Amino acid sequence: MSRFKSDFLHTLDERGFIHQISDEAGLDELFAKETVTAYIGFDPTAPSLHAGGLIQIMMLHWMQKTGHRPISLMGGGTGMVGDPSFKDDARQLMTVDTIESNIASIKRVFASYLSYGEGSQDALMINNADWLRGLNYLEFLRDVGRHFSVNRMLSFDSVKTRLDREQSLSFLEFNYMILQAYDFVELNKRYDVRLQMGGSDQWGNIVNGIDLGHRMGTPQLYALTSPLLTTSSGAKMGKSMNGAVWLNPDMLSAYDFWQYWRNTEDADVSRFLKLYTTLPMDEIARLSALGGAELNEVKKILATEVTAMLHGRENAEQAAETARKTFEEGALADNLPSIEIASGELEAGIGLLALVVKAGLAASNGEARRHVQGGAIRINDIAISDERKTIGTGEVTADGVVKLSLGKKKHILVRPV
Repeated sequence: MSRFKSDFLHTLDERGFIHQISDEAGLDELFAKETVTAYIGFDPTAPSLHAGGLIQIMMLHWMQKTGHRPISLMGGGTGMVGDPSFKDDARQLMTVDTIESNIASIKRVFASYLSYGEGSQDALMINNADWLRGLNYLEFLRDVGRHFSVNRMLSFDSVKTRLDREQSLSFLEFNYMILQAYDFVELNKRYDVRLQMGGSDQWGNIVNGIDLGHRMGTPQLYALTSPLLTTSSGAKMGKSMNGAVWLNPDMLSAYDFWQYWRNTEDADVSRFLKLYTTLPMDEIARLSALGGAELNEVKKILATEVTAMLHGRENAEQAAETARKTFEEGALADNLPSIEIASGELEAGIGLLALVVKAGLAASNGEARRHVQGGAIRINDIAISDERKTIGTGEVTADGVVKLSLGKKKHILVRPV
């Protein structure tokens, strides 16, 4: 029996999204009796979000699915300060142009998960620059700043850990939590927002907003956080051997995205099916009960379902088929990731280590050398043990490409142009 009567909280609970709620009974009551507006903030620190942020987007997705109104808040204002939460050092300050460019790039992903529009349950995309960039400093200090206790702010884990390590926390960063709290109050005034959601590292900042709202006369506001996810082996979600698992297709192909989820650790499969797909819970229970060789098939289902939400069903199935051809038939699939290289460079010959780095399979010649020495590098499916080998036109296959592989799962086609 679920501890929640509202569809939204029941769904989040059974799928593993809930870490903490500020007032469970009150929030459940609110969701059960009216259409609730809630938001999650996304700071534009890069041109794309990565897979670590997918849990937040899925929370907004389920909110809309259960009949409520989600807001994706872009941090055009807060991005100018940078969230110091649990960071060892201050973030690099970004120019307004960089922030605007990142927001324009990030926005594209949300339409895969949310339906935007003017209706009562349509999602809204809002930028906090709308109210933060025009603030008058003295008025803000007097009207908002007076409600904050520095003693209390110093007690938050995100601040305390930084100070305990005797690492500098600038006055600029210290203001971030005030701005985030003010966002909550402003969104309540403008859009009747009652709930802010986020990762568990945002708990202190969100509760700050509830307190500020209370002091500034808003109705009761609520906080809901999701667990900060790591894989079973302790790796951070959204990070792979080759760096961040970006959500924007121009930064990571559908095939590479599919591969990331296909390589999920056995112990994580059931949890990830609940969090990252929309498969019904009884189907997830059935798939979770499978083991042995069948578990590999479940991982392919996971990869295809997650990829279909972001890149579309056709691209997801094409990625699955490319993988099947490459790994099960040993065939050369045209839609493997590829890089182009000048014909002249190939005619002159390019060193194996340089090619491995150029293809993104290693970050440096030293790392490429270790791959070769470990027997992990193949050219056209033949293992190469000579790190001084030169790759030239002789390696170009009848298909007009050189197939470069790292282990069994990473393949790049090198195309002469």
